[in-house]
Formats: sequence, structure tokens, C-alpha cells
Amino acid sequence: MTGSLRQNMAWIHGWLGLLAGWILFAMFLTGTASYFRPEITRWMQPELPVRSVTTAQAATAAVAHLQTVGADDVQWYIYLPDDRTGITRVFEQPNPKAPPRPRGELQLDPRTGDPIAARDTRGGEHFYRFHFQLQLPYPWGRWLAGLCGLFMLGAIISGVVTHKRIFADFFTLRWNKGQRSWLDAHNVSAVLALPYHAVITYTGLITLVVMYMPWPIATNYAKPLDFAQAAYGLPADAEASGTPAPLVPVGPLVAAAEWRWGATATRVVIRHPGDRAATVTVARHPSASLDARGASITYAGATGQVITQSPDPGSALATAGVMLGLHIAQFAGPALRWTLFLLGATGAAMVGTGLLLWTTARRRPGVAPFFGLRLVERLNIAVVAGLPIGMAAFFLANRLIPVDLAGRADLEVQAMFWTWGGAALLQLLRPARRAWAEGFAVGALAFAAVPVVNLLTTARGLPRSLAAGDWTFAGFDIAMLAIALLLGIAARRAGRTPRLPVSRRSKVLVDA
Repeated sequence: MTGSLRQNMAWIHGWLGLLAGWILFAMFLTGTASYFRPEITRWMQPELPVRSVTTAQAATAAVAHLQTVGADDVQWYIYLPDDRTGITRVFEQPNPKAPPRPRGELQLDPRTGDPIAARDTRGGEHFYRFHFQLQLPYPWGRWLAGLCGLFMLGAIISGVVTHKRIFADFFTLRWNKGQRSWLDAHNVSAVLALPYHAVITYTGLITLVVMYMPWPIATNYAKPLDFAQAAYGLPADAEASGTPAPLVPVGPLVAAAEWRWGATATRVVIRHPGDRAATVTVARHPSASLDARGASITYAGATGQVITQSPDPGSALATAGVMLGLHIAQFAGPALRWTLFLLGATGAAMVGTGLLLWTTARRRPGVAPFFGLRLVERLNIAVVAGLPIGMAAFFLANRLIPVDLAGRADLEVQAMFWTWGGAALLQLLRPARRAWAEGFAVGALAFAAVPVVNLLTTARGLPRSLAAGDWTFAGFDIAMLAIALLLGIAARRAGRTPRLPVSRRSKVLVDA
């Protein structure tokens, strides 16, 4: 590279953003949706009732059910309800010597412990997993997401160096000015939430740093479980004694742990239930602290005595827990969660406008676009306009696929990717400007259809949800309508922006 530092940084900024831009856009969009992962899952299972009980009562009811159906299991996992989920989820680890029977996730009524029938769906978990796994086999999706995260971090740093008038650019947004408008939109969306973008990118990388650099743990510990036991105070993985012993009531153990912490519990793990060597581990809810790796207490299942509790994590583990907490933001209340959602949306806008700016800056009046420009433009349409259509199809499939159809959760995910792929291919048949407008218009219609289909297929449509004060369902439908409105505005404006000459200053920022 030649030229000034600022010109070199502009070159780096442009190419880093381009090479990882399409994946980063998808990561930002699905990651932003993941701030409401429990609420999305609740909307996608309208059959589930809303129950309000204490975590101790929910644990007692869940254990009573598990003792009737899985007394011979090796381990039980009980995920307790909170104000965002409203149900108890349990998983069983079967005894390999026991006769096989169907097992999987069970959803229980937290008051009675009875199983609740609800449609099978991945819900908000799908967006959360796609955000850092990209629907690829482990560990390749995570490695690719990490590589794109590194590109993003480099693009942020080079972008700050490039924009010498970074704060002035924050107050400049010119409409209908062609390349200038895209440059202004990119600058405003980047500067508006610059601290957020830097923190979310860095914490995302740190969250998976043990996978990227496993050597320190591998050098000092024979097995990953040994590290977990030393770091988090988990009890040794003891075998069952073979001597039967009744399990003490679990509810009081949960209540005692919550009293120690001054915070609610989120999970109970019971190992070797019904055996004298049984243990009950209670984990603190991550909303109680910035540190997402909450404390835990392990009791003897036969006596209720405390065996161990998580030690002081120390500076390194506390820092790692806070980094994870900042990234997934489970500590955030409703107002902060919406704020983070909007900041995440600016991240998607920043990446999307950057991709559009790359093509706009290289298009010359009266000159046929070269192959690379045409390819980037079509990929931009496929991702920026196509992915929202696929996400709307995911929600629509949840309501339109028969509730009792086998494998419906996978069919919902397939509906998203097939629709996204179809939109990406069909736009190749249209001129680029028309493809932008039509893609956004289809997305607007698809998101507007979500609350309509919900109203026609369930008893929890928007009017009834508003009347009942059910803000999870009402808020979801209103959010769908708001997204439809934004996409409708984008469809109206797409393809009709005049192209005007740019100043030398703007040219330096975008020519890479």
C-alpha cells in the first residue's frame, strides 16, 4: 500500500468490510433478534399458558414429575421459569442400562409439574445459534464467525482512523444525494453506536476465545471437566453408590440458595437421583449480575448439606464472565434490552450501508459495470433484502405448518433458508434497482402478514393480546408491523436516488 496512513486505513476498511460484510450483516441481524430470544420462543408456542409461581415451587413440581417418569435416570436438568419464559423445562440423562424410552426436552406447568403440549419449534434459539454458528457443523461455523469478528474489529479501528471528522459526520445526513447519502448513512449508523459496536465485537470474540486458543487449558488440565471443576467449584463427578436413599425436598434447597445470593435461581441439576450419592446443584440466574457465569451451590441429595459452592472466580474468570454478560445482556431489563436491540439494528444498518457504498462508489455514469461490481451488487441484494424475507418466512411457517406434524421445528428452519435462497435467485431475473425495491416490498408484505396470520390461526391475535395486557404477544406483533413499515419505506426509496458527484473528501473515504 502507498499513500498516507488515512488512505491506507480507508483501503483496509473497505476491503475488510466487503469480504466479511454479508456474513456480518446476517450475524448482526440475527444476533439483534436474539436479545428477545425467550419472547420469540413464547410467541412461537402460543399454546403455553402463563404461570406465576416461585422458583422453589416450580422445582418441587418438576422433581415430583421426574420421579414418576425417570427415577432410574443418571441426571436431571431443570430450567426454572422466570418472568420471560413462564414455564419449566427439563431434560433427562438416561441410565444406559435401563430400557430405552422416548426422551427429550419436556415443558412442564410450573405449578403442577404436568407436561404441557405445545408445537415443536426452535423459536428464538434458532436466531441465537445461527448468530455464531451460521448453520454450519461444529466447529466450522464458530471459526468462520470468529474470523468475521476479527475482520469487523479491524474495520472498526481502521474506520476510526479514516474518519478524521468522525463527530462532525455524526450530525451530517443528506437525503437524495446519491453516494453522499450512503456515505452519510454509513457514518451516522457507525458513529451513533460506536462504543456498542466495539464492545459487542470484542466481547463476541472473547466469548469463544477458549475454542480459538485451547492450549493453556489443554496444557494444564487432562480433561476440560477438570478445569471446570477447579474454576467453578463443581463437585467431582462421583459414581452412584448403589445404595438407595430418598431425595430431600428440592424446593427448600432452591430457596436457601436464593437467600444466600439475594437473587433468583435459574437451573437445578440433580445427579444420581434416589441414590445415597445424589447431588443437587443450584445455579444463580444470570440477570443478577454482569457476570453471566453465575454462582452455584451443590447440596448432598440425601441430607441437604452443602457440599461445595462456587469459589471467588478471581480476576480472569470474573472478566471472562463479564465479557459474556455484556455480549448476551441477560442482565438487561426491558428498557435496556430495547435500547440494545436498537443499537444492534444500527450495526446491521452500518454493515448494510457500507456494502451499498462500496458498489455506489465504483459505479461510473455511462460505463458498464465490471463483473466484480455486478457480483457484489447481487450479493448485497441477496443478503440485505433477502435475509429479512427469510426471517419473516420462519415466523409464518410457525403458524402455517400443522401443529402436530413430525419434524416441524426443522421444517420452520428450512422454510427460512429455502425462502431466503429463492429470493436470492429470483432477484437475478430483475434489474438491480427493481430487485432492491421489489425485495424490500416483499419483505414488508411478509412481516405485515405475520400478525394477520397469527390472528387467523391462534386465539392470541393483536386485539385480544392488547385487551388482555399480554405484552409479549402484543409487542411481538407490533414489532412485526414496525419492521414492515421500515421495509416499506425502504422499498419506496430504493432505486430512485440520483447520483451526484462526490467531493474529494468523500472519495478518499470510500475508494478502497
